[in-house]
Amino acid sequence: MKLSQFKLHIPDSLLATHPSKNREDARLMVIDRKTKKIEHKHFRDILDYFDDGDSMIVNNTRVFPARLYGNKEKTGAKIEVFLLRELNRESRLWDVLVDPARKIRIGNKLYFGDDDTLVAEVIDNTTSRGRTLRFLFDGNFDEFKKTITDLGHTPLPKYIKRKAEPEDVERYQTIFAKHEGAVAAPTAALHFSMGLMKRLQLKGVEFPEVTLHVGLGTFRPVEVEDLTKHKMDSEQLIITQAACDIVNKSKAKKKRICAVGTTTMRAIESSVSTLGELKPMDGWTNKFIFPPYDFSVANCMITNFHMSESTLLMMVCAFGGYDLMMNAYKVAVKEKYKFYSYGDAMMIL
Repeated sequence: MKLSQFKLHIPDSLLATHPSKNREDARLMVIDRKTKKIEHKHFRDILDYFDDGDSMIVNNTRVFPARLYGNKEKTGAKIEVFLLRELNRESRLWDVLVDPARKIRIGNKLYFGDDDTLVAEVIDNTTSRGRTLRFLFDGNFDEFKKTITDLGHTPLPKYIKRKAEPEDVERYQTIFAKHEGAVAAPTAALHFSMGLMKRLQLKGVEFPEVTLHVGLGTFRPVEVEDLTKHKMDSEQLIITQAACDIVNKSKAKKKRICAVGTTTMRAIESSVSTLGELKPMDGWTNKFIFPPYDFSVANCMITNFHMSESTLLMMVCAFGGYDLMMNAYKVAVKEKYKFYSYGDAMMIL
């Protein structure tokens, strides 16, 4: 398929800039692939669709405060630094994005904090906005990490023009968040409250966890019309034997297996045995899923409403069927569903 086939018009008024008052109050569009029926519910209504022996696979990555604001040496120009990935712990080397990039060259130093608590030196250009920084810090790793956490801001997506607010610290984190390493939240799981999860568990639903540390590559624009030529950035992935055992048990019993989010779906599709079962993995994945694609593990998917021409939209169309999903998006616009990270959800059965 071609990039232009995934172009959508989404009014700015439908972009969610704040979360719903309560996590499970978000709206939920339920789509049945067999009947093509579309229903309008609330997220808490997922209780009606799951039962004993079903599995809801979630991504337990934790977002870290990846957005820093510093000043360039000599000029004092304000520079935004977005931490992407730690390259070397001992040398304090990080891959980052800088904005405005034209002002930042190799050899420049950046100062962070009111009293210049942290200093970084630019040692490489990686892309037009990408740089490699070496942080100059005398303390140990725990002290360095605390400094980054204290100076950092919740990395809300760029479409949200406002600054991060205190509520974002909690609400841009899922209830499953355990292992720090993501620069963006696995947003489909933002709709789960502890109470809703407990009610599902009382019905016998299990929550196997995988870890996929979401990077900005997930949201990198596709710039080629031929989708086979697009390359995804690699993201760290961990799937334990315990998670596999739960999922494969549900699969053997022909129960419902729900991938909560596109990151979870990409994770489980990156580690499948020849028998179509989930298998353990500790490594990296750059899997790109777009139509046509045969899914091996999940028979259900929960996801948010995604951006036009995004790799996330392409995956959803691969799972739900291109025509049905593109029609569902038209319905979502007509019914004024909220889009993107803090927006409403859809469940594809």
